[in-house]
Amino acid sequence: MPTDALPVTPTLALPFSYPRVLSIAGSDSGGGAGIQADLKTMSALGCYGMTAITALTAQNTCGVRSIHGVPPQMLRDQIDAVLEDIGVDAVKIGMLHSSDIVQTVADAIERHRLPNVVFDPVMVATSGAVLIDNSAVDVLVRELFPRAVLITPNLDEAAFLVKRALHTESDMEVAATDLLAMGAAAVLVKGGHLQGEVVSDLLAFASGERVWMRDSRIHTPNTHGTGCTLSSAIASYLALGQDLLGAVQSARTYIRGALQHGAQVRTGKGGGPLNHSFAPQAMVRRAL
Repeated sequence: MPTDALPVTPTLALPFSYPRVLSIAGSDSGGGAGIQADLKTMSALGCYGMTAITALTAQNTCGVRSIHGVPPQMLRDQIDAVLEDIGVDAVKIGMLHSSDIVQTVADAIERHRLPNVVFDPVMVATSGAVLIDNSAVDVLVRELFPRAVLITPNLDEAAFLVKRALHTESDMEVAATDLLAMGAAAVLVKGGHLQGEVVSDLLAFASGERVWMRDSRIHTPNTHGTGCTLSSAIASYLALGQDLLGAVQSARTYIRGALQHGAQVRTGKGGGPLNHSFAPQAMVRRAL
């Protein structure tokens, strides 16, 4: 039966809705990162997760074997289908492998006036595999930085964007200023790749405010999908009604719990995933 011939049941006068979060990202067949990690995170935090897949990847805990990009029209159709029916309260954007895909997402943000867009500029996998075309980077900065409420690069991604190595917290501060100058409203530069027993993240706002967040390092080989999980957690907390600073702080608390509870679990032969479901929340119901 053609999809346009499917029967439509009239919407009843139901009194509640769920906080709705859309992930526009790549699929991780190993389940530890990408949209799989995003959906696990959203569900664990009491939100209703939806997806628009940008690319299929064949990967596991040891690395990425291949990437198959989704045609731009198919991505557009996924986004339109979800938003025209269900709507959205926050958006997480992850892997965008080509300039055409970047432009498709930017157009969708404008077309649907998407709220609370959190952009995780995924460029290189933990294994070292390159996940984006070089030609897409300039388009990504020009089209998505000004349309997001927050950019969440890790140290390597921030270094790639500012075109120099970052080794210290002072380097992170200068990089954050540079990224804000590229059009971002706020930037979370994640310092987990720095050496030492303290992990420092910097949340910088275009207004000039700088907020350092520091915690003791959690020693674990299971860090696959950490960036995906953090950005989708921030989007989830925004959908739940927190302001940006509160959402970042809550997301960092959640990810530390997921790291701690997954630290001693072996999943696969390489770097394993976090424990996304260490303390799942019931789906939040909100009055319409």
